[in-house]
Amino acid sequence: MHQVVKGSSLRHKYLSLVVPVFNEADVIPIFLKRMNEIRSQVLDSLGANSSMELVFINDGSSDGSRQVIEAFATQDTSIKLVNLSRNFGKEAALSAGLHYSQGDAVVPLDVDLQDPPEIMLALIREWQAGAQVVNARRTDRSRDGLFKRCSAKVFYWLLRRISDHPVHEHVGDFRLLDRKAVDVLNQMSENTRFNKGLFSWIGFRVATVEYARPERAAGSTKWTFPRLWALAADGITTSSTLPLRIWTYIGGLIALLSMGYATWLVIYTFTTGIDTPGYASTMVAVLMLGGLNLLSLGLIGEYLGRVAIEVRGRPLFIVESTRGL
Repeated sequence: MHQVVKGSSLRHKYLSLVVPVFNEADVIPIFLKRMNEIRSQVLDSLGANSSMELVFINDGSSDGSRQVIEAFATQDTSIKLVNLSRNFGKEAALSAGLHYSQGDAVVPLDVDLQDPPEIMLALIREWQAGAQVVNARRTDRSRDGLFKRCSAKVFYWLLRRISDHPVHEHVGDFRLLDRKAVDVLNQMSENTRFNKGLFSWIGFRVATVEYARPERAAGSTKWTFPRLWALAADGITTSSTLPLRIWTYIGGLIALLSMGYATWLVIYTFTTGIDTPGYASTMVAVLMLGGLNLLSLGLIGEYLGRVAIEVRGRPLFIVESTRGL
């Protein structure tokens, strides 16, 4: 069944910025100061009578991020706030922001200014030229840590080769989405979210803007190794079933090799009359097959666990309160 969506014309002049935050109280003022510096340029690029909103998603912060945003919201009515009941993770927070944004174009970006707001001017130009999804591709990640650069390179290399649908390489959440694209994304009910994969899967007319990724303006990254590992696992399991199918090929290959080896043993025994010594080779085969069985069961468990999450049907996020919406 195909999906028919209604969207807005490119003549619309309302822009939404979706900004997930988790314990970012020290960088929020810096981010808003930068936004105020370029706000007039952004509105001018949109045209006359244009407007914009900043939708902050407070993802269960415990450091005063909520209070900082509320203080700025009293002075600027374009600042909106959605408070989640706890920390649901960035993928869920970003989905909440897409649900609450009202713009004809929506730009998710990080508050740490590693997604430079100035790049929005180029994104808007591509949107006005007819693109419905405008990716911001990172061409220089030298300001990221060595581990993050290497892990990102391996992840995108692997994902590009096994994904059922190509995922845009070195493109994070920072991009511009037309209202048509946002409406489609908001209709997706899956709870195991890998938004980068969903952004690529929906299609539409795509353009790309390249930029060099700067370092954080303040604070420290919240992407620990366990969080990155969980995101990578979600990305692979939601984008491809090849890790499951590959065990069919491995099992078939091992079965063929086993039959060939068994045939060789029978022929060898009949022709020489000597029992084949095999304790060491037997132990190697048992241990190897046992390890492969455990690995395949673990992989199946990863997929099965995500199926269980979907079957429960729990909401992707819970909103405690909102401000300005």
